[in-house]
Amino acid sequence: MTLLPPTLRRFDRQSDAQVELVRLQAELKLRDQLVQQLSQELFRLVRDQVPTGSRRLPTELKSLQQQLQAEKHKTADYRTRLQQRETELIHLQDSVTQLNSRIQILEAALREMPQIYKQKFAERMVPVKEKILSLQQRNQSLQAELNSVSYRLAVRDRQIAQLDLPSFPRFNSMPSVRAS
Repeated sequence: MTLLPPTLRRFDRQSDAQVELVRLQAELKLRDQLVQQLSQELFRLVRDQVPTGSRRLPTELKSLQQQLQAEKHKTADYRTRLQQRETELIHLQDSVTQLNSRIQILEAALREMPQIYKQKFAERMVPVKEKILSLQQRNQSLQAELNSVSYRLAVRDRQIAQLDLPSFPRFNSMPSVRAS
């Protein structure tokens, strides 16, 4: 026996149930024909019965009646089994219908997934983009402030370099004083 997924096993059981249903219907038809034949034979025997009656005829009649009862019982059993199979088949068809509708719902949801993910991603990116924009603005502000401070330092350094400070002679150029 091959291992099939549960949904395919149901389809397999459904086809088995249909085959069994057809077989039981054919068997039931055959039983009905036998019951009809036995009933006709019984009727013919009763109608053709001689008033004086032989001893064999009641025995044969009783046997035919027993056969008829047995066939009626079998027919009733087959009808019960047939009804059970039909009920099971209806249940399986309902299950297939429900599963097909569920599959359609899942397929629709699956088709919508990329769009949903894009939307959710875009929603989550809004605060990130806002934070990035805020950081870029802050960065520009700090960069401008740094440029301003650098410029002021450069101007101050230039001003210090241009100050007119007195010049003192160097130690080497001074006359040497010798102590005598």
